[in-house]
Amino acid sequence: MPITKDKKREIIQELGEKIAKQKIVVFADFTGVKVKELSDLRKKIKKEEGELKVVKKTLARIAFQKSGMEIDTKKLQGEIAFILGYKDQLGTAKILYQFSKSNPNFKILGGFLDGELRGSDNIIALAQLPTKEELLSMLVRSIALPMSSFINVLQGNIKGLIQVLKQVKA
Repeated sequence: MPITKDKKREIIQELGEKIAKQKIVVFADFTGVKVKELSDLRKKIKKEEGELKVVKKTLARIAFQKSGMEIDTKKLQGEIAFILGYKDQLGTAKILYQFSKSNPNFKILGGFLDGELRGSDNIIALAQLPTKEELLSMLVRSIALPMSSFINVLQGNIKGLIQVLKQVKA
């Protein structure tokens, strides 16, 4: 049954609102992905404050154009899912990358990051970056390493002194 014009306007309006508040949009071909796997992916994305939407390409193109983002959806091959990340760009990209590694039918095609159209290689490179928490722990380790090394050096002198005193006592 075809979609009415009112329903199409409603879909474009809703998608346009979601596009306006997103931090990242990723386009992915999900041809051949099982419904259960796609449902699990939706749940993971939702935990990261994101959303997976499946919309007709022409309606998506109109919604993106109204939001000031130009994309030719005709060039996107297969069944396209639009994944919108509202909170964190990196978290959403990581989830999609991990899913694409475990599911070869799921292909990341590209997306919008900071309002600019990016290729799949840019999205995958973003997904391979360490998370904010990982970067902070690396920073703390690099700050703490010289201090702990200095303490070990100081303790080494004291331990050496104790060994000498033990030998003199004996």
